[in-house]
Amino acid sequence: MASHKNTEQTLVIFKPDAVQRGVVGEILTRFERVGLKIVGLKMISPTRDQYFKHYEEIGKMISRRGQKAFDVTLDFMLQGPVIAMVLEGIEAVELVRKMAGTTEPKAAAAGTIRGDYSHISFGYADINNMSTPNLIHASGSVDDARQEIKHWFINSELYKYSSVHEKFTR
Repeated sequence: MASHKNTEQTLVIFKPDAVQRGVVGEILTRFERVGLKIVGLKMISPTRDQYFKHYEEIGKMISRRGQKAFDVTLDFMLQGPVIAMVLEGIEAVELVRKMAGTTEPKAAAAGTIRGDYSHISFGYADINNMSTPNLIHASGSVDDARQEIKHWFINSELYKYSSVHEKFTR
């Protein structure tokens, strides 16, 4: 983790729907504009096992939402490559969660990523036996972020550097 007080790192995954719709750049720009710094970035096609560790071993999705939701999510995530990214900044975990909006796109406020770029409800997804396309994964807590970053990135893929923006935020 970064050395400044309240500076955190968080994981963001651009899901297959974001990659395939071609909105990654627009969403990434939002994170940069608010002052978050990209310290790791890669496009990958994760395996079912890698997703299992992410969603169940770290995220406890089966116990929280059930086996069906877990299976539908994994099937959705395997539909194409994703972009995994580590962002760093002041209270980055909470900031990214706020910018992303609620997990259910239909309920996400206008101005959030999910509110501006997606609209499907959990009910619609359930009726149609599909995952809810909501563009990005954002770490839910500082502890989750630490575990997720270790799962998706090795140390040599994370970079330390100063940005001009930091001059005005620290």
